[in-house]
Amino acid sequence: MNPTVWGSLLGLGTTTGLALVATRVIAMRRPRLESRVLPYVRDLASADRPVAPLEPSNAVAAVFGPLLRRAAEGIERVVGGTPSVRRRLSRAGLEISVHDFRVQQVLWGLAGFGIAAVYGVLRTWTRPTNPLPLLLLCVGAFVIGVLLRDNRLSTQVKQREVAMVAEFPTIAELLALAVAAGEGPVAALARVVRRSGGELSRELGEVLAHIRTGEPVADAFDRLAGTTGVSVVARFAHGIAVAVERGTPLADVLHAQAADVREAGRRALIEQASRKEIFMMVPVVFLVLPVTVLFAFWPGFIGLSLTY
Repeated sequence: MNPTVWGSLLGLGTTTGLALVATRVIAMRRPRLESRVLPYVRDLASADRPVAPLEPSNAVAAVFGPLLRRAAEGIERVVGGTPSVRRRLSRAGLEISVHDFRVQQVLWGLAGFGIAAVYGVLRTWTRPTNPLPLLLLCVGAFVIGVLLRDNRLSTQVKQREVAMVAEFPTIAELLALAVAAGEGPVAALARVVRRSGGELSRELGEVLAHIRTGEPVADAFDRLAGTTGVSVVARFAHGIAVAVERGTPLADVLHAQAADVREAGRRALIEQASRKEIFMMVPVVFLVLPVTVLFAFWPGFIGLSLTY
């Protein structure tokens, strides 16, 4: 074959490959049906929506997905604690299942295993030694990675709850103002959720979604009081439920709760400052004070040395 024919075949193959790649990229970028429809279904809570099983988006997921799922099931059998994990996932506001969390634990463990394996290979190349301690190190790194993901989940729960406590006074005051202006509890809640943002607003949005689907207001707030891990929010939800059931003034209850939370935050800040006072004295005592004494006595010491 002459070079012209070879060039034509190479060009045809390259064009065909680029066309296949472009077709695949366009197909992957096309939004799925649920992503186009679910944003317009505002009356359903995201946690209650049925989650369809995700199809493998690439070859790596198709090849290693079943292995990861089996490893996640193995961790579930060994570690257990599914109710605790499910409760913490809900409190952290993560819209993933327990199985997906176990897969993430496996990935974190594999990352730790890979780091330890690379270290073991490099150490073996530089200094040959018994491979058993290195194998135990890799297994230990895998376990540490799994535990770190669980610890990260607990940290996410604490961070979200701290954010909810910080947002609570403002949300409560807005609800109180809306109720005092003449709006009902559901209308005031919808206005506050629509005008605000944050973790507490997301929780109230789920409560509003349950109310709009037909659940009584008191039952929806009782559900929030039973599932949240923040005592302030639990008291707030329980107070609203009682006020709706018994017809007590809701605005006064909200103002009082907001004032209590602000006062509690002020006391916590003062206690934290008193605890930090000792640490603030460390640089003063061990750094500033010796330098001051040195500047005060050094000239006199030099003068005495020159005199003698």
